[in-house]
Amino acid sequence: MKKTDYVVFTPLFANSLDAYVPELWAEESLIVLEQNIIAAALVHRDFEDEIKMYGDTVHTRRPGKFVGKRKEHSAAVTVQDAVATNVEVKLDQHLHTSFFISDGEESKGFKNLLATYLEPAMQAIARQVDEIVISQQYQFLANSVGQLGTAVTKSTAVALNTKMDTQLMPQMDRRCLVTPSTKGDLLNVSEFTDAEKIADGGLSVRNGSIGRYIGVDYVMSQLMPSVTVGQTILTKAINNAAGYPAGTTTMTIDGTGTPVPGQWVSINGVPYRATTGTIITTLVIEDGLREAVADDDVVTVKVGGLVNLTAGYALNYGGTIVVDNFAGANVMQRGQLASFGVSTGRYGVTSGVTTTAIDLDRRLEAAQANDIVVGIAPDGNYNFGFHRNAIALVTRPLALPATNMASAAVATADSLSVRVVITYDGTNQGHLVTVDLLAGVKVLDTDLGVCMFG
Repeated sequence: MKKTDYVVFTPLFANSLDAYVPELWAEESLIVLEQNIIAAALVHRDFEDEIKMYGDTVHTRRPGKFVGKRKEHSAAVTVQDAVATNVEVKLDQHLHTSFFISDGEESKGFKNLLATYLEPAMQAIARQVDEIVISQQYQFLANSVGQLGTAVTKSTAVALNTKMDTQLMPQMDRRCLVTPSTKGDLLNVSEFTDAEKIADGGLSVRNGSIGRYIGVDYVMSQLMPSVTVGQTILTKAINNAAGYPAGTTTMTIDGTGTPVPGQWVSINGVPYRATTGTIITTLVIEDGLREAVADDDVVTVKVGGLVNLTAGYALNYGGTIVVDNFAGANVMQRGQLASFGVSTGRYGVTSGVTTTAIDLDRRLEAAQANDIVVGIAPDGNYNFGFHRNAIALVTRPLALPATNMASAAVATADSLSVRVVITYDGTNQGHLVTVDLLAGVKVLDTDLGVCMFG
């Protein structure tokens, strides 16, 4: 919604029913949401004005690919099927915030009610939507540049661009979401701050944004994961005089501690998940080495924790997961990668993480038993370069409740849909306002994303 679409509202006071017109609340909710999302605004968005329910499956499309053909003078053209692959997306992200406005608060007027209640509520939903989108980057770990714990430089940015090229990523709509720390690194690179080098007339410098460099738009998000020291680690080392070439999955190691399958390790600043083997002496990793390693190169193991529920968690479970073996400084951080055992799912931890409980960016893709290893990402900055079509954010409008039960409205714009439901609570003497949206997130093409470590 453009700035010119704003509506100027006249303050409304107590005893004025207009203060709770749901259409106005829904419109304002959508405006605040659009102002606050960052990551969700950069990925593919799919919206249809078709009412859906939580758990429904909808269909979006992965754009098709064509191959250039050479035509002989007298031959017919080669006709290729114009096929866009159908992708199923489950609408299993029902995000909401609810708040109570007592009768005495109504005297503040509509505009003040928005500032006091609605804006913080929608900012919370915007953060949640962005956290969910950002967490999908962990499904692209096999494609990476840079090193964890090492500042991003011009060379890293060049490597990102090269990796995008080798993966045949379209030239348009390339973006890179970075952490605040990585933004600081990039602003120390003259190509990101010298107006004559940026070739945008100095617009990025004047706006204080990072800007565009060799075909990639760099955008900072405070929600991008930056994992700091403090979590428990074990220190091992490569034990092979000849080292190991890129692509290797099995290595001999030595050093202190006893890692177990499912934990994550960092070798020369690149994260890998340990899968099988007696890791005291043999390390087997899920993805082959990105680069060659030498004898005595350090292998840093993140200890992680365990699932703490006797009955375990079922496939498609989407609630809070209870964990243990996290205590004190050894606690997962918001946005950090989490995985379970050696199964393929790689998740992001959303806001509200504690030493005993975590929420994930999506439902479990496999059942998880009690005491299964909860692996966590090694220290460093996790930035994400991608094309718009790497990830889809799919939203659909929610059904309105019966009119005799509540006042409600849905507002839609720019492939987003927000519902507001307002009910009066006679016992507690005030209005309960719930703002919610229905969405699903899906990785469309793993070739269209690259993790940039820092």
